[in-house]
Amino acid sequence: MGKNDELESLRHQVSDITAQIIRNVHRRMELAKQIGEIKSSLGIDVKDEKVEQEIRLRVLSLADEIGMGRDFALQLLNVLLEESEQAQVQKRLQKGQRQTHLGIFMKAKQLEASGKRIIHMEIGEPDYPPPARVGESLADSFRLRQYHYTDTRGIPKLRDAIAEKEGVSEDEVVVTPGGRFAVFSAITSLLKAGQELIVIEPAWPAYKQCADFIGARTKVLRTTFANKWTPDLQQLEEMMNPSTKMIVLNYPNNPTGKILDGKRLERIVSVAKDNGLYLLSDEVYADYTLKKFASIHEYGYDKSILVSSFSKRYAMTGFRVGYAVANNDIIAKIASVQAIGITSVAEPMQRAALAAMSEYPSENVRMMKKRLDFVCGKLKEMSLRFVEPEGAMYVYPELPRGEDIELVEKLLKKGVAIAPGSGFGDYYRQFVRISACQPEKILEKGLTIMASVMKEQA
Repeated sequence: MGKNDELESLRHQVSDITAQIIRNVHRRMELAKQIGEIKSSLGIDVKDEKVEQEIRLRVLSLADEIGMGRDFALQLLNVLLEESEQAQVQKRLQKGQRQTHLGIFMKAKQLEASGKRIIHMEIGEPDYPPPARVGESLADSFRLRQYHYTDTRGIPKLRDAIAEKEGVSEDEVVVTPGGRFAVFSAITSLLKAGQELIVIEPAWPAYKQCADFIGARTKVLRTTFANKWTPDLQQLEEMMNPSTKMIVLNYPNNPTGKILDGKRLERIVSVAKDNGLYLLSDEVYADYTLKKFASIHEYGYDKSILVSSFSKRYAMTGFRVGYAVANNDIIAKIASVQAIGITSVAEPMQRAALAAMSEYPSENVRMMKKRLDFVCGKLKEMSLRFVEPEGAMYVYPELPRGEDIELVEKLLKKGVAIAPGSGFGDYYRQFVRISACQPEKILEKGLTIMASVMKEQA
């Protein structure tokens, strides 16, 4: 057989094997759907970590036996596991689509557009204005024609100011269009399809959404009301496997307001170091703290990424300015995503953020603490249980009966928007998130309506 004939024969074999793989994957998906139906009828969770671990060990053993790279074998396995999970989840979603706080916000906006008045307690958007210097800066940008493309990483003066605030060098900073895009760019530039990140729930849903976007797999470390939303670090260590590449932290936490103590954070850093993981720390609520808070950069871990934003700190949600702080190699990867997607953050917005940094929002912090105290007091009057928030802008009470979506939808009809607890994790349907980003008179009105609706449900 000549070389050309041999080449054609090999190509046919590859084609046949590929077709066989597709058929087997399809068969596997059909079996996964059947398993999902049975799980649903028995009230069993979609995810079964024990079964997944058994399959993972079998795949690793086979990979070693046939000489396939372990990392590649696990990437393939995780793609299959994720598809199987999604197939099973979709069946359940068809019976009742999960709502997020953003989905409720969009519904509320539609109702407002039709003329209905809505009390917004579902979204973390401060009602107070940005510093006056921000408005002056916008006018200056127009007058001085400072409205051009900039360095993808951000204008030097803003990066210098952020670097000074965070105690790093300017080349360890990238300015992003909001904290959300910093999270997106970090996850999508540092992870690959089939790799895993760990998220501590309840959690902002964007972390999983970013992972889903690139085909990465989210492993959930669940915390509970009974344990005051404190993560079990022994369980975290047991979740490690060769596919694990990142841990995501969010403290002060959205939605619970939890702040991790220094010893626990130090242990998480140690776990990340021992396993060579990236540690993504979303610290957008760092200014709104009611107890001692330690930033991830205080621990000097080279694979950590700090994310922050001007949205909460300076009430600049619509300006879309945030940033990431990490070592230069990581920043270069984050900046490459930004260069492809948006070129740079708008120059006038960057200069407005720089102007905001001339002030510290101490009055904003004081006001938010007062509002949180007010919301907590009203919830206690309603006999609702919750863990006192240690920071951020939210309270996360447990419902005495019924599920979150039922209450959320009834309240929306009454002109009050709150966030369903299940938007922050499938296992929190007995909770709702209440934002304290409104004046006390409006909060009181909304909470009074909530108390009335809950009384009707009793």
